[in-house]
Amino acid sequence: MRSAHPRLPKLLTVAAVMLAVSSPCGYAADTAREPLTVFAAASLTDVMQEVGSAYAAGGGSTPRFSFASSSVLARQIESGAKADVFFSADQEWMGYLAARGLIRGDTRRDVLGNRLVLIAPAESTMELKIGRGFPLASALGERGRIATGDPDFVPAGKYARSALMTLGVWGDVADRLVMAENVRVALAYVARGEAPLGIVYATDAKAEPKVRVLDVFPADSHVRITYPVAATRVAGAEAMAFIAFIVGEQARSLFRRAGFVPLVDNKPD
Repeated sequence: MRSAHPRLPKLLTVAAVMLAVSSPCGYAADTAREPLTVFAAASLTDVMQEVGSAYAAGGGSTPRFSFASSSVLARQIESGAKADVFFSADQEWMGYLAARGLIRGDTRRDVLGNRLVLIAPAESTMELKIGRGFPLASALGERGRIATGDPDFVPAGKYARSALMTLGVWGDVADRLVMAENVRVALAYVARGEAPLGIVYATDAKAEPKVRVLDVFPADSHVRITYPVAATRVAGAEAMAFIAFIVGEQARSLFRRAGFVPLVDNKPD
């Protein structure tokens, strides 16, 4: 028998869709949730993905990350890029945004410490100990170069230049740098054997099995390495909850496992 209401199935389908859209528990309500966008230093790439997953597993939204040199990220924020949280590898670029009123100063926290290391490809047989006047240029040979971040912009490169100047060898190798756009690019140069030596963070070396650490730079040879975090001026409400999670014990345990030194009140915990 022919239906007395031929349009009824179609109308019921439309009504069901409208109900799902209008319902506070519906899928549309979930997708309308403002994404949490985190700009973080390249050296945080692996561990912050773990932290983000742990945060989401605890009921938070899944963070959307952008990883690059702290200088690049700070300039992007200055240019209007939407970010809720900025996690820098040094104080200078956080200060750069603070001076321009682009972060919420009351949310700024020093979260992590790190160490600076000299690395070589894993298969290299080179041995070299760091000290005042150590033979860095000789170790490079005639054509070898050192991979590190660009000292004018990248925090790892700035720390590297400071350490080499303190140790009295900067002048010997200043023109033999491979100045990478961020520390992970410098790490990759060494891992691929394109540079016989590199200066990166201890955590980067730990994350890359294709390199090995020759020695650790003395802590007093450069400015203390600290990673501050802060909510940006345009941050959404969830930024504060994410920062609270970053400084909490669950995230600190992930940072420790990755080789970082978690800080509590600016001191190692």
